[in-house]
Amino acid sequence: MRSLIYKLLLTLGLLSNQQAQAATSLNYDSLILLDAEALAEQGINEAYEQLLPQLKQYVEAPIKIEEQFSSETGSYAVKAGGEIYKIYGPALEGSEGESWGRATYALFHIINKQITKGDVRLYAINSANDLGGLFLSQSAAEQSRNALNNRQDWPYLPELVSPWYGQFH
Repeated sequence: MRSLIYKLLLTLGLLSNQQAQAATSLNYDSLILLDAEALAEQGINEAYEQLLPQLKQYVEAPIKIEEQFSSETGSYAVKAGGEIYKIYGPALEGSEGESWGRATYALFHIINKQITKGDVRLYAINSANDLGGLFLSQSAAEQSRNALNNRQDWPYLPELVSPWYGQFH
């Protein structure tokens, strides 16, 4: 079905051959839907568990993560590999959107820190409620960036830098 849509867009001149090739090289059927809002609402462990089967293709023994939340202080953090990732709490600045960015960064950093062999990483696709993840090689990510016109469609590695958190714009 997807290839039929790309053929139609090519025929109408709305998509170049290079764009169609790059878009189809990103296997959206393998996209793992994550939703940054759900991650920030104490959903990082659930998403991590969802990603474990794919992560085990690159890491022999994935680390365990531990969610830490307090209804008394209104805080949420995740502990993994000796690091604590603060998602929200009274001492953290920013809006609800900032917690979405911090949660996105935490999950992707926890995953990618463990992949030490090869150049495959978990790349973010989109952001906010449309956030997804794809395991890609660096060359596949670069190829898609060269072909996709909209920079916000480019795969990226999340960073702990507000307001875009690593997403191209």
